[in-house]
Amino acid sequence: MAVETEVTIYADGACRGNPGPGGWGALLQAGGAEKELWGGETPTTNNRMELTAVIRALEALKRPSAVTIFTDSQYVQKGISAWIHNWKRNGWRTSDKKPVKNADLWQALDKLVQLHVIRWEWIKGHAGHAGNERADRLANRGIDELLAA
Repeated sequence: MAVETEVTIYADGACRGNPGPGGWGALLQAGGAEKELWGGETPTTNNRMELTAVIRALEALKRPSAVTIFTDSQYVQKGISAWIHNWKRNGWRTSDKKPVKNADLWQALDKLVQLHVIRWEWIKGHAGHAGNERADRLANRGIDELLAA
């Protein structure tokens, strides 16, 4: 795959109640430029918002890229790096034969990751990491704007 651009993405999801109103946020950085994305949904869950943040960020990329994605969600990081292989092999069922939660989002993410070279990095949330803190603020902005509408 020819990769033209290096992109860093910080993605985060938030939920007020779980389920409840939720928001997602992403900060994209490439070549000295930055782009902020955010949105909200209700009702939803924190895990859906974590996945949505990564999906929306990857959808915003206009060409195949070398991407480093920082997430504070072990659900996202482990899901895409390890668990998804068995889910796909098992027809989107878990090892105990139950349907995979959020399969619609996992399937969308699976298609998007094929377009890029991606390195997944888990970082501790709310630990002062500037990019993660900005993504968290964007996710909360998504909830605030949803509730204000």
